[in-house]
Amino acid sequence: MNLKLYTDNFEEYIKCDAIINYDNEAVAKLADKLYESSVGEIDFIKKAYEYVRDKISHSADIGEDLITISASQVLNAGHGICFAKSHLLAAILRAKNVAAGFCYQKLILDDDTAPVLIYHGLNGVFSKELGKWIRLDARGNKKGVNAQFSTEKEELAFPIRKEKGEEDLFVIFPDPDKLVLQSMREAKTRSELWDNLPAQLGYTK
Repeated sequence: MNLKLYTDNFEEYIKCDAIINYDNEAVAKLADKLYESSVGEIDFIKKAYEYVRDKISHSADIGEDLITISASQVLNAGHGICFAKSHLLAAILRAKNVAAGFCYQKLILDDDTAPVLIYHGLNGVFSKELGKWIRLDARGNKKGVNAQFSTEKEELAFPIRKEKGEEDLFVIFPDPDKLVLQSMREAKTRSELWDNLPAQLGYTK
């Protein structure tokens, strides 16, 4: 696996904006709390990842129809879909100057009920201690999903099944994809969004 950066401008991976809004008081306080309880950078990244994976529910898993998008919305609501959870994890890490970006995989939504290819979101994170980027998937574990923190062999939520047309994009983008955000903003509910999940990325058009 060879991870690639979309841009060589490292500042793009630590910026604050309306979606990755770590200038929000609640997000900043959470980042402070996790950082202060950590022993070194790797431990902080692990704590931030496990917080978003375990403490923030996946909206579909709990039957929640509210769509959250920005990091502060996700934290306030306590849930979000994969894309939204990746926004919160990036915000927590960037708040402490840990570079973080966004990665995407093309997956079958559900083999039995919705055998269509859609995009799934996760994070790319840079460790200064290790001198490399790693990918982490904070989607949230459940039966059949067991993503873990790892700095060596990836332990993501979903294995890629090429025979079913699934694809892995090994690019780390500095911003959430514009078509992903558009889909999230246009849907009135998460149920509606589920019928219109992005099947392509603005980055790759």
